[in-house]
Amino acid sequence: MKRVYLHTLPLRIWHWTSALFVIVLIATGWYLRARGIADLHPHDPVLAWHRIIGYGAVATTLCWFLYNLLGSRFKRHYGLTGKDLKAVPAQVRFYLVSIFKGERNPFRATPLNKYNPLQKIAYGTVMLVLMPIQAVTGLLFVDLPLVRRPLLAWDAVGLLDAVHVAVAYLLVLYLIVHLYMATLGETFFAHTKAMITGFEEEAAGERAGGRDNEKAAIKVIQTGPVPGEEAEP
Repeated sequence: MKRVYLHTLPLRIWHWTSALFVIVLIATGWYLRARGIADLHPHDPVLAWHRIIGYGAVATTLCWFLYNLLGSRFKRHYGLTGKDLKAVPAQVRFYLVSIFKGERNPFRATPLNKYNPLQKIAYGTVMLVLMPIQAVTGLLFVDLPLVRRPLLAWDAVGLLDAVHVAVAYLLVLYLIVHLYMATLGETFFAHTKAMITGFEEEAAGERAGGRDNEKAAIKVIQTGPVPGEEAEP
């Protein structure tokens, strides 16, 4: 088996921290939605937990942006290229048809290109669109003096609530798909294990992408991450 270093330690810490925050936010948000805003007590402990964990989620999202932008990883791992766009039909066909025939994924992750085009689109949508909307609408719900009066004056609380809840449902849908996709590795828990150890395991001789990717993978195994990626402590 080949071991390819794909996920750095800061990214893995962010991933599992965010996963915990999202689970708590979904659980507390579901409770608050079931109770109804009108019936909530200002000092309800669930409301307090939802607010505190929401702050934590905003902080971890900002850390994700800083880590990827300052380290020049964003364009390398999440930017769509012309090659990515050409590969979209084959990737869609794999998820809808080929995977059920036992055919192999046309995309093979490398240290220089970790995500297939559909993953880039999904991650980009979540991190660049949905998470910022959810963060802004959530922060506006906090009783801040600067925004409380305008929200009430413009009768915008209902709209704000609708947007916040709609995006929450989209994030739950994404989470379900994400959990399913996490099972589609070489083994059922291969991708999950990789997000714990940082290393993705592959059967020898099955890597696609040419000799350059093969050399990059070998270099990672022998000497550590590619330039620009932090080594494990």
